[in-house]
Amino acid sequence: MPIPTEVLQKIRRIQITTAKKASDSFAGEYKSVFKGRGMEFVEVREYLPGDDIRSIDWNVTARMGRPFIKKFVEERELTVMLLLDVSRSSCFGTVNRLKRDLATEVCAVMGAAATKNNDKVGLIVFTDRIECFLPARKGTNHVFRVIREALYHKAEGHGTDIAGCIQYLNRLITKSAVVFLISDFYEENLKKPLSVASKKHDIVAVQITDPRDFDMPNVGVVKLDDAETGKSYFLDTSNPTLRREYKRKAEEKEETQKKLFYSIGMDRVVIDTAEPYEDALIQFFRKRQMRMMK
Repeated sequence: MPIPTEVLQKIRRIQITTAKKASDSFAGEYKSVFKGRGMEFVEVREYLPGDDIRSIDWNVTARMGRPFIKKFVEERELTVMLLLDVSRSSCFGTVNRLKRDLATEVCAVMGAAATKNNDKVGLIVFTDRIECFLPARKGTNHVFRVIREALYHKAEGHGTDIAGCIQYLNRLITKSAVVFLISDFYEENLKKPLSVASKKHDIVAVQITDPRDFDMPNVGVVKLDDAETGKSYFLDTSNPTLRREYKRKAEEKEETQKKLFYSIGMDRVVIDTAEPYEDALIQFFRKRQMRMMK
């Protein structure tokens, strides 16, 4: 089925916008905090004043009768995997955009930053099942396809199975990768699968939130539908006790998740539909860089 023209135009707009943001803001920050797999030997060359004497190749030096050093460069190429939750709870947003639209832009800007640094980018779209897999590849055309799938994929599942997605990733990607797990994290019992995956991959939890996740507005009696289970509820939002309890549970859930990621040693970025995502990502990059320098 061909993609409608307006969708293609939207994908192209996202690609152009996020590529510019990656060039202006994120590419350098991204490169500084996601390192290559190690150092790769390039050549042996004659020693020059100022070279580190620890790099001297003593075997070649003895043969040639003058000092030579081994030259290494960082093995830069990374595999970046974007794990995108498109369960029904992502089709929610009360301020500037839906959670899914915001998550798509995050996928696009991280894909653009990786591409600018000549890294490979792959995508796993999931709900309570694996919906789509794009193997990691390089190039702007591939990033366009990543954006297209992130934005346009019609999900079959309703719920969320992050643990299943992580297990799928571990089976599929044998070498270490940088993984951005983008979700609103409406799931429990994640410690074991995330702990196992974190030993192999550098996983960053990107949590997409909306102001209404934490604050219930006073709008009288309303019918609420649980997007993932299909259950409906009638609530009297004018009840202050109900609104306080809603906020308390949301904050308790937030604190539990924060402790979970900290205990595993995973980085976490919270991006809200009401705020510019650029600020949250740049703050994350800079905090991570400062931590690496200690």
